[in-house]
Amino acid sequence: MSEEQYNRRDFLKIAGTVTAATAVTLAGCSGKERFSRGGTMELPTGEMTYRTAKNGDRISLLGYGMMRLPTTNNKSALELDDEIDQEMVNSLVDEALKYGVNYFDTSPAYCKGRSEASLGIALKRHPRDKYYIATKLSNFAESTWSREESIKIYEKSFKDLQVDVIDYMLLHGIGMGEDGMKVFNSRYIDNGILDFLLEERKKGKIRNLGFSYHGDIAVFDHALSMDVDWDFVQIQLNYVDWKHAKEVNTRNTNAEYLYGELEKRNIPAIIMEPLLGGRLARIDNRKALNKLKAADPEATPAIWAMRYAGNPSGVLTVLSGMTFREHLRENLRTYSPLKPLSAQELDLLEDVAQTMLSYKTIPCNTCQYCMPCPYGLDIPSIFVHYNKCINEEKYITDETDKNYIQARREFLIGYDRTVPRLRQADHCIGCNKCSPHCPQRIDIPGEMKKIDRFVEMLKRQGGTTTV
Repeated sequence: MSEEQYNRRDFLKIAGTVTAATAVTLAGCSGKERFSRGGTMELPTGEMTYRTAKNGDRISLLGYGMMRLPTTNNKSALELDDEIDQEMVNSLVDEALKYGVNYFDTSPAYCKGRSEASLGIALKRHPRDKYYIATKLSNFAESTWSREESIKIYEKSFKDLQVDVIDYMLLHGIGMGEDGMKVFNSRYIDNGILDFLLEERKKGKIRNLGFSYHGDIAVFDHALSMDVDWDFVQIQLNYVDWKHAKEVNTRNTNAEYLYGELEKRNIPAIIMEPLLGGRLARIDNRKALNKLKAADPEATPAIWAMRYAGNPSGVLTVLSGMTFREHLRENLRTYSPLKPLSAQELDLLEDVAQTMLSYKTIPCNTCQYCMPCPYGLDIPSIFVHYNKCINEEKYITDETDKNYIQARREFLIGYDRTVPRLRQADHCIGCNKCSPHCPQRIDIPGEMKKIDRFVEMLKRQGGTTTV
């Protein structure tokens, strides 16, 4: 499609810019990389845990999320000019299939619109009956809400994925926006697109139809009340969001409720954000991390979180965006087979969640839906740096504290090294182009003002504007 047809800039503002603030190295407020490095341990063959879909599909509990594909410069996500490392994508897909992964999740929105084509190339090299493809009708931009433009997006997915049938099709991100119900109706109901997709399911072009949910709970409840036989639903679930999503943000919904509503209707759940945007894989809160290490010194935080996400019996598959081979291998070991959590372990993770929540961080998952900022701010990196310093107890405002001078220096130096000066919080003008697109519904301009005030306070108290 042409840029005019697709309104690419609007589209990317909402869902297409996928980078990795999670990979940022923070000077002064940095912790050691806590992902498993893959090791030399032999990978388990033939031991993957599988769950059964409504239509009888045997789905691997580990699903491959294709949102953050590897690039030729060995980064963990795509920058504007980065090229996808197709050879590496092929290799990772080959290894995933070899050890039992058969569910691959993508979207027209991912990786600047290149994820579907890359996945199509990788999977085309394998027999079609060895894998299931999930993609989405990602008509986020208002210019794509018409029936004609939405169908163009749908048809392009088949072309890019090089398939005649899509196994799992989702309405993408229902509930997002300031008026979630109005947007839902505009994207899928008023234009007849949901009816169109239901007809495509009848024809066999789509084998399973569902939706992914972010935001407005009224839209979630409404979708479940509709006279639609949903084959599956994709929700955010992890051990923090299970009971505490509303504590993180009052407009979020606890995963316990979301999962419970699906369980009552016998609708399988697809899980996204099992690591809470990477925050549960690189736990920066030392108290929380020590509790996990005391329980199992060999298990990484990511292993704990992935075990939790796969634990409920109604979960069909857990999506993980495995950019690097070590991430894939650790997850393969975790789910081959899955070791169910004991009651004691579930209590431990609830305790860890409460410990993390006692530190008032910003609930950013670095999904990048807020980007690009029209004024150049690097919103996710600003939040990542701020959160790490809080978790490492280096957010100190009292000049009389014995650690104040060192903490002040580390925060300011780390801030400048992590976020270029022209992309820092003081450049936010409060236009609020970002907040409506945030799945976590963060008041981004408000948080930027808070961070800017904190930075300016540190500079003034040091008697200089530089460190």
